[in-house]
Amino acid sequence: MARPGSGALPRELSVGEVAARSGIAVSTIHFYESRGLIMSRRSGGNQRRFPRETLRRVAVIRIAQRLGLPLARIAEALAKLPKERAPSAADWRALSALWRADLDERIAKLTRLRDELEGCIGCGCLSTTHCPLRNPSDELAAEGPGPRYLERGRGGRA
Repeated sequence: MARPGSGALPRELSVGEVAARSGIAVSTIHFYESRGLIMSRRSGGNQRRFPRETLRRVAVIRIAQRLGLPLARIAEALAKLPKERAPSAADWRALSALWRADLDERIAKLTRLRDELEGCIGCGCLSTTHCPLRNPSDELAAEGPGPRYLERGRGGRA
């Protein structure tokens, strides 16, 4: 730890400091640690001490969650980062490349959803003759549960 007033940043942070700096609850820090997303060591007084680079990891986790990436996918990517040192710019670029295809797919699905439902959301029409979500006779049941048309691409029909 740096001495107070020395101007140097402490190399390690308490769980409370990580929570305060990242804007999330201490319980969330504990949860991330229990899932292996971040790591700490125990001090002589059995207190958690996190390396300073934990702040960046927490920021990446939060951003990835906001983008809709599941925690399992986030953990998988973070596991590829070095444990013995702070990740370099190249390490972070490699991590973002892992998520690029997922994000591109999510963007495409959201765009299709917007375009297909633009005239349907809140329209209140009672005619399903031209609705892109129409599934007469449950013909898509064989493909599995849940929405099928928007998963297939433009116009919903294969």
